[in-house]
Amino acid sequence: MKTLAIVLAAGEGTRMKSATPKVLHKVAGLSMVGHVLSAVKSSVASEAAIVIGPNRDDVGAEAARVFPGISTHVQTERLGTAHAVLHARADLAKGHDVVIVLFADTPLVRPETITKLRDAVLAGNAVVGLGFRAADPTGYGRFIMDGNALTAIREHKDASETERLINLCNAGLMALDGRKALSIIERIGNANAQKEFYLTDAVEVARSMGLSASVVEAPEDEVMGVNDRVQLSEAEVVFQKRMREAAMRAGATLIDPASTFFSHDTKIGRDVIVEPNVFFGNGVTIGDRSIIRASSHCEQAEIGEDCEIGPFARLRPGAKLAAKVKVGNFVEIKNTDVGAGAKVPHLSYVGDATIGASANIGAGVVTCNYDGFLKHRTVIGKGAFVGTNSSLVAPVTIGEGAFTGSGSVITESVPADALGLGRARQTIKEGWAAKFRTVMQAKKDAKKSG
Repeated sequence: MKTLAIVLAAGEGTRMKSATPKVLHKVAGLSMVGHVLSAVKSSVASEAAIVIGPNRDDVGAEAARVFPGISTHVQTERLGTAHAVLHARADLAKGHDVVIVLFADTPLVRPETITKLRDAVLAGNAVVGLGFRAADPTGYGRFIMDGNALTAIREHKDASETERLINLCNAGLMALDGRKALSIIERIGNANAQKEFYLTDAVEVARSMGLSASVVEAPEDEVMGVNDRVQLSEAEVVFQKRMREAAMRAGATLIDPASTFFSHDTKIGRDVIVEPNVFFGNGVTIGDRSIIRASSHCEQAEIGEDCEIGPFARLRPGAKLAAKVKVGNFVEIKNTDVGAGAKVPHLSYVGDATIGASANIGAGVVTCNYDGFLKHRTVIGKGAFVGTNSSLVAPVTIGEGAFTGSGSVITESVPADALGLGRARQTIKEGWAAKFRTVMQAKKDAKKSG
């Protein structure tokens, strides 16, 4: 069973007030077109095509990144949705069983909804429209029904007063019998107020050919389109609610769900606890039973089982934490492998490093990884103890079981089980402070009197 998905992404989106194409704006860290194509990949569609506007190679590149092998077609003149679909004529002619048309600015559509559209075609319908019950149908196309049969889709501007009372509205997505799709779309005319070729007219064309049409319904928030930044924020709210509910139903505890923000690809294990004000960027995985404490920020990071992160911790790209790792408050970790049971409890920066199992990194430790031109790596061995306020000037190795003295600047590798010290010897000058105060007070008094 071959299903083709055609995604329309040729709209400019001027209401976004942005130099970035509308469909490249992101919801939960993924472009809107990326969301649509991800849903396509997770559904029944085996092939995909995208119709983009002129000079929009960036949209085509994003589509190819999310759906490798997608075919790209350029619509230079915008004469309606049916006109856009016909730009994928070469794909339509391949003989797919089902063709599904989607819009790149409808990012919340679910894979199961796409599958339902496909199944409705396979049940014997030539055209299937996706509809929703609108709280306020103003501006939406209306589904004209005869019992369970769809007889027409009427655009709001072309609808009669009676038809405008209908609240079953067109979500835009449509599925067609792949063997008949091209002949149906080619027969669509432009006898409407806008003089455009509407894909919605496929319903009446199909019925004029003696074919049937039907409707699949979806919740209104699933099919919301995004045309400006206000609607973009509304889509983010819906998607975050989905992610939060999915995480909690899968066995995670979110202390304050509304202040926990997920990326589209966040993977969270069972019995994980997430405290308030936590942000997960792209590419984060969290192992079972880990705790992410309040006000932490993680992106492109792997957190193992039974870890404790934060509060106020930052895991940057490349942070890979094994089981039972502790990363405490005001700690930043970047591009670092942290071994099982290791601890970085507070006030440290660790970048471009390897930390062995059960090592302890004291407060205020910094790996000095950048020389102004290149990044260098620090290796801290298993069971090592790095003293408070140590600066480790990479490239450098702290051997297994080794210690560094507090306040040291370590510029040479420390052998296993050795102590590394890199600080000046302390000197005591008795009475120095009292003499200093006397001299300085005299200078201050002289300045006032002068």
